[in-house]
Amino acid sequence: MTSKKAVILLSGGLDSATVVAMAKADGYACYSMSFDYGQRHRAELQAAERVAQHLGVVEHKVIGMNLNGIGGSALTDSSIAVPEELGEGIPVTYVPARNTLFLSLALGWAEVLGARDIFIGVNAVDYSGYPDCRPEFVEAFERLANLATKAGVEGRGFSIHAPLQDLSKGEIIQAGERLGVDYSMTVSCYQADEDGRACGKCDSCRLRAAGFSEAGVPDPTRYK
Repeated sequence: MTSKKAVILLSGGLDSATVVAMAKADGYACYSMSFDYGQRHRAELQAAERVAQHLGVVEHKVIGMNLNGIGGSALTDSSIAVPEELGEGIPVTYVPARNTLFLSLALGWAEVLGARDIFIGVNAVDYSGYPDCRPEFVEAFERLANLATKAGVEGRGFSIHAPLQDLSKGEIIQAGERLGVDYSMTVSCYQADEDGRACGKCDSCRLRAAGFSEAGVPDPTRYK
């Protein structure tokens, strides 16, 4: 097995599945991490398990945290409706500090594993306006990672990779197709039912459907 290890944030969605395939193609031994954070669309956790097994990760870890305890997002608070129309500004599906928390835990596991590379599937082209998906955030977290860890202080620094950052959703799907990603295993919908069937109306569903159309690839999404 390669000694080059990477920790990869795997939500169970289209983007993160592609990132696992990319890291594997680049020769990394892949360790994937998902989060049971109180999200309404819990079917994504089963999707993450399927994707991890399909792509042959070394270990898949699911970490629990209670983000629904602080609320503030339609994804964690059932009293806030998931929007089905395009709006202005940062949408209510933004989860406060989510990627900061996720990357922090991935950083901790990477340090334990002796991994120096962390992958995240954020995107600055086809995304919903979340502030923690921007290149500035990724760059800032990499600086933090190398300031706040024993490995960083000792000169064994970390790199945060966001390989989808400048790709459209269609380009992401085309890349995944070339790498053998089975997108029928993934769940992207913000309000998917227990069987992983998508609503077809939320922002995530719209971006996903437009991506398959752009890529010229049949959409394998199962809808309600």
